[in-house]
Amino acid sequence: MLVTRSRAQANGLMTALAALGAQAIMLPAIEIAPISDPTRLDQAIASLDAYDAYDWIIFTSVNGVAAFWQRIEATGARADRMREVAVAAIGPATAQALEEHGISPRFVPSEYIAETIAAGIGDVEGKHILLPRAEIAREALAVELRRRGAIVDEIAAYRTLSPSPDAGALAQLRQGVDAILFTSSSTVRNFVDLAGHIKSTGRVVIACIGPITAQTAREMGFTVDVVASEYTTDGLVRALVSHFQQAQHSQEHKQ
Repeated sequence: MLVTRSRAQANGLMTALAALGAQAIMLPAIEIAPISDPTRLDQAIASLDAYDAYDWIIFTSVNGVAAFWQRIEATGARADRMREVAVAAIGPATAQALEEHGISPRFVPSEYIAETIAAGIGDVEGKHILLPRAEIAREALAVELRRRGAIVDEIAAYRTLSPSPDAGALAQLRQGVDAILFTSSSTVRNFVDLAGHIKSTGRVVIACIGPITAQTAREMGFTVDVVASEYTTDGLVRALVSHFQQAQHSQEHKQ
């Protein structure tokens, strides 16, 4: 099983796969890095200290939460002001990251994609909304919020980079893997840049954490076999287990 998640975030997924008896190979396709100029983010954070600048802050990833708090700590801003702002999280992992900082999200959508947040937080006409997110991110959420009349500040909080390829993992990929796991659109695109020319022996199962990642994989020429119904790494592992169980059952039935 080839895991393309960033090295800093892959441990949980690697451990879950190993616990199931799978050989997990780490080939990080993204690396999370601070933005080169945090001025705008620092100003947005400082405005929380000074006045009621935002009606909502929407976090669309664990990385966004981590980057936001790094700047809170770096600037000495008052984190307790966050409790006076309505906060939304895209899913349970992001919500947990906020909880670890003492912030209970007011809204977490039942379907963990950005577009569902816009529909779920209610009337946003004239509301001022902060989106701390990746330097390059999907525009769907901001577009929909603005369509609904919100005033949206999209501010880069972190960057996703393509790391140097791991020679050992690439060699194992050449020898053959049973599945490649993608946990974001960035992992798909960067994987193609890192290893797109390498042909693994045999048919490889392509597993994606959710429909947006799956759509990107298809656009990049992959045949997607598994899409998690719960868009988390735990959901991805369950979907992968189900896929292989069904494949084994089908093979036994043919015999």
